[in-house]
Amino acid sequence: MSVRLRFALVCAGVFLVLGGLVATGVYLVVRQSLEYRASVMTPDSFTVDWRTFGRYNDIYELARQRAMQVHVVYQRDTLNGTRTACMIAVLAGTAGAFGIGWAGAGWVLLPLRRVTETARRVAQRHDLTERIGYDGPGEEVKELADTFDRMHDRLARSFDGQRRFVANAAHELRTPLTINRTLVDVAVRRPDATDDVKRLGESLLVVNTRHERLIDGLLALAEGEQTMLDRQPFDLTDVAEHVLDQAAAEAAEREVTMHRLLDPAPTAGEAVLVERLVQNLVENAIRHNHAKGEVWVTTRRRADRVELVVANTGLQVPSYEIATIFEPFRRLHGDRLRSDRGSGLGLSIVRVIAEAHGGTIAASPREEGGLTITVELPAENTGP
Repeated sequence: MSVRLRFALVCAGVFLVLGGLVATGVYLVVRQSLEYRASVMTPDSFTVDWRTFGRYNDIYELARQRAMQVHVVYQRDTLNGTRTACMIAVLAGTAGAFGIGWAGAGWVLLPLRRVTETARRVAQRHDLTERIGYDGPGEEVKELADTFDRMHDRLARSFDGQRRFVANAAHELRTPLTINRTLVDVAVRRPDATDDVKRLGESLLVVNTRHERLIDGLLALAEGEQTMLDRQPFDLTDVAEHVLDQAAAEAAEREVTMHRLLDPAPTAGEAVLVERLVQNLVENAIRHNHAKGEVWVTTRRRADRVELVVANTGLQVPSYEIATIFEPFRRLHGDRLRSDRGSGLGLSIVRVIAEAHGGTIAASPREEGGLTITVELPAENTGP
């Protein structure tokens, strides 16, 4: 139960107990008063000798009995009415106490809602620059809000420093790798280059290319973790069409057949980053496949979400590997030697970009072999 509901229930419970005690006291006082009045009507309270009335004795005796019966009925009805009124009053007061407690708790917890809403926006938008800025009295709520703001400051500085380090390191490493590629390429193209030199140069170029992809992946990972400042509407179908057209040559080279089922899927965000997301998924489906394999790419809209589903044939994927494939430098089947299949950052970049857009990603193994990956993003309303 929420704090607000617990507070309202406590108020209602306290009133129920106290109201029940008061109602019981009122009922006992009324009953005692009526019992005292009944004692006045007992035979011992009459000092008149009924026998002196002669033949009227029976008449007065009947009148006295009738009065006793009327009083008994009056006592019973009064006690029943008092008990019913007390019960209704206690129940109505309990309901009123619950409502007052609910409203009072909402007013008391209003500052905490600002803290919760700010934390929710930060979690959805990955925006560590936002602060609560609570300016209320110096109490527990203000202390909590100030602590939350200080935590945001430290996290923002930490993440900014981490992103700057990754970006600077990647840029610093890219220059010597470019120079190395140029030198090796010139060396292997020399007329007097021996076959051993050419084979060594080709191996070095493969390693150099792998390192360049690794650096590009680190840059994309750092960029994907940045705040989504400019969210523009676009159709996920257009992005998927563009990526599939670009990947057609590689798919044909690897003898992989691609199937498209692209329905309108309007969303919003950074189209360039989402293009990288789709590109990584399609390349992963093509490269982790076998000859004569197949890839299925689907886009569709479901209620307030849009889906991108990429499925491919391939080797059987154990279920215990699904939980780790979105971590950096993790490859399926422990493949750490095949550099042509990537640097191990592709799916981790996909996850970061999806989360930066307020989306989710999930993977499941196919019974026939291969993998099915589903990305969900918030839908953008394009209607009037």
